[in-house]
Amino acid sequence: MKSAPIHFGSIAYILDDYLANNSFSSVFFLVDENTHIHCLPLLLADLDHLSAYEILEIDAGEENKNIETVNNLWLALSELEADRHALVINVGGGVLTDMGGFMASTFKRGIKFINIPTTLLSMVDASAGGKNGIDLEGMKNMVGTFNQPEMVLIDPKFLLTLEQRQVKSGLAEMLKHGLIKNRDHWDNLVQLPSYDAESLAPFILDSIHIKEKVVDSDPYEKGERKVLNFGHTVGHAIESESLETDFPLLHGEAIVIGMIIETFLSYDQELISKVDLEEVCESFLSMYALNTIDMKIFPNLMKWMKHDKKNQNNSISFSLINKIGSCRHDIICTEAEIRQAFEKYNQWIG
Repeated sequence: MKSAPIHFGSIAYILDDYLANNSFSSVFFLVDENTHIHCLPLLLADLDHLSAYEILEIDAGEENKNIETVNNLWLALSELEADRHALVINVGGGVLTDMGGFMASTFKRGIKFINIPTTLLSMVDASAGGKNGIDLEGMKNMVGTFNQPEMVLIDPKFLLTLEQRQVKSGLAEMLKHGLIKNRDHWDNLVQLPSYDAESLAPFILDSIHIKEKVVDSDPYEKGERKVLNFGHTVGHAIESESLETDFPLLHGEAIVIGMIIETFLSYDQELISKVDLEEVCESFLSMYALNTIDMKIFPNLMKWMKHDKKNQNNSISFSLINKIGSCRHDIICTEAEIRQAFEKYNQWIG
């Protein structure tokens, strides 16, 4: 499965040229209420070869990334007489591009789609890889497909529409790319004097290229691609649990906690030095406001972790760093070892 071409910069002319040189029976823009207002107008203003289109709008938020939302979208496409020669253009964050890709990949056994990520998180994470999917009863990305879009179009100007909290959420995945594959990328990011759209924009392509290289080596996540899950076994569990509360965490916020706890696991497994452990933990603390984990919810978190897609034979499998810039996968940890890592995280935060 060859990765889709990724274009970075002023993207409207690329999309306009694509529409001018390809014939589609209909064109659909999938947006949420935020990208409908803040992003779609910026895109449409520069398209000269788009005479007719339909807009499909969904509610923003991870809680809407489910089969009910997709079913409504399938019905909307049917009512609007979409056929297999239609095109879907997903304009939004990772929730929207994941779900839009899944919707397009399954409607009438597959129609073409383009992803235009508008958050930092979706630019550096969801943009590359060809993963499309939805959540199942709160379990992250349990239903989905591997299917590449026609292209991915990334315009940094969309970052200017984001709140700082969303920018920091995307930064988490960029930091992960450095931790698992590129020490220089990690160093460049932790040494920045501030973290905003303008300061991070020059490093977006670096993150994308790191992920692309991993994905191209293992498109269907049979081996090496699993390293991209560093921080996510714990992080996804924390994110899923938080969605049950009145104050859900953003994806990147949960993944930061997951990366710290899994770094403690890496240390306990004698994979990293104490120097690396302290650098990772202190760097995250300097960038993020972190809270302790109430160990009363640990049994719930274990239930979420046991549903992780990487697991085999009822064991919980992790991808853990063995130094800053390198990662190993398929490392089995016991419940006692996981609990100990959570307790060490709480002691360190406290």
